[in-house]
Amino acid sequence: MFDGLAEPGGALSPDRVARYSRTISLPGFGLAAQGRLASARVLVVGAGGLGSASIPGLAAAGFGTIGIIDADTVEASNLPRQTIHGIGDVGRSKVASALETVAALDPAVRAVGYDTMLTAANALEIMSGYDLVLDGSDNFATRYLTNDAALLSGIPVVWGAVHQFGGQAGVSWAARGPHYRDLFPEPPAPGTVPSCAEAGALPPVCAVIGALMVAEAIKLVSGVGDPLLGRVTIYDSLRATFREVGYASDPEGTPVTGLIDYEAFCGTATATDADTGSGTAAPAGIAMRDIDARELSELLAAGSPLRLVDVREPWEAEVSRLPGSQLLPLGDLERDPQAAVDALQGGPPVVVYCHHGPRSDRARAILERGGLVGVRSLQGGIDDWAATIDLALRRY
Repeated sequence: MFDGLAEPGGALSPDRVARYSRTISLPGFGLAAQGRLASARVLVVGAGGLGSASIPGLAAAGFGTIGIIDADTVEASNLPRQTIHGIGDVGRSKVASALETVAALDPAVRAVGYDTMLTAANALEIMSGYDLVLDGSDNFATRYLTNDAALLSGIPVVWGAVHQFGGQAGVSWAARGPHYRDLFPEPPAPGTVPSCAEAGALPPVCAVIGALMVAEAIKLVSGVGDPLLGRVTIYDSLRATFREVGYASDPEGTPVTGLIDYEAFCGTATATDADTGSGTAAPAGIAMRDIDARELSELLAAGSPLRLVDVREPWEAEVSRLPGSQLLPLGDLERDPQAAVDALQGGPPVVVYCHHGPRSDRARAILERGGLVGVRSLQGGIDDWAATIDLALRRY
């Protein structure tokens, strides 16, 4: 056991004591721990799947102040796992929707919204008003930024991650033990870890991992129990199992002395129009053999002979696809690249595409290694095509 992050505030009113009586009566918890929750300030990064599970849990548990930061809007494909939002919220700011949910659960909770991205420019200022952070972000750049900013602010991070049928949760707190960079010193190579939109996520996994994150936050604030410091809990929903992996501080790890360009660090930086000479942003270091949505649209409109190859999964193609494209899932291509090369050899120039771009970049590299020349990858994938060329395709 350790001292909680927050000091107990004033005495709880009789109605608040009655509200939390089932928690207060827990062995070793009591009024003091509940009072610490009431005075605690927690920042939640992301109002998506993990935020949808953790934000209501924090509000219901009695956390006094909840900050919510997210720049996205609600889409219909979010609803199965992002249960803090409803069908009437589609198109709305996720932060606005989340704030309404908190107010409905408990108007006494102070909820603060930040309808913006967490960046190296604003992270330290925002975090200065909080005792801890819950990181429910869905990309590595934000995870490393959150870890580093919290480290410099001297506060802990409860982090979670989900992928398909499983998830992980842990605590990063450099002042008391190891942090995220001790576990993952370097981010994975761009495109090697599919996003939730590409790989999918079972909705209950978000609920399980989000609940674990709330439990860790309660322990950190109240001082009750042993937080997941130096440990990662891993959940497998298909087997209904939990396991734990331990790790320690890396004495040779690079010290965090300031915030950096996290998009560049994770290999996901984008170049400006002036850098690329095009009308849309393109990944830094974009090769001439890549193509953006506007250029592809112009070539198709001009009748240029092209072969469009969709490297997503069959279910994704059923939801939306570019007209005239043929389906070649990346997994099939990886299992038998030569068959794909033989089938495409001698035909029109090939443009491969996926949802956001990483899978098509990998597919292009495989086809080129097999001897197919002139392959181009649609940067931004069908998502960018839907946003800039054909809004009717924006369905997932």
